[in-house]
Amino acid sequence: MVASRVPKILVVDDEENARLGLSRLLAQEGYDVVCAADGDEALKCLSHVPVNLVISDVQMPGMNGMTFLRELSQRHPGTAVIMITAFGEVESYLEAMHLGAFEYLNKPIKVEELKAVMRKIAGFDQSFMYGYADLPDHTNSEVI
Repeated sequence: MVASRVPKILVVDDEENARLGLSRLLAQEGYDVVCAADGDEALKCLSHVPVNLVISDVQMPGMNGMTFLRELSQRHPGTAVIMITAFGEVESYLEAMHLGAFEYLNKPIKVEELKAVMRKIAGFDQSFMYGYADLPDHTNSEVI
């Protein structure tokens, strides 16, 4: 677990605009955010920076999201993961859930949907999202 009061989130997406947009939104919500452009970069980051949550794209060049999720589950078991994709396929969803993803969301991500999933994660493990209740509630329905 991360000792920091502010939850740290790793955003993994090869699409720069999606990665930066999501990281900005999460930072505005009060989270400490780090980013990676692909699975390899994310694993390197995780070897130095512990995080509370990983939000990862499924379709990425090089190490795709499912391979990354498999590696993450082996190297950092118990890390909460939300998989995101623009190509919502049942097989991909089932594989992600089998590999330990907490949730699987379709792009474009609805902010309220993401926040609801994060509240659900926090409800399962209060130490996971320590300080989450203190964050401001921005009740808009932006889409990223």
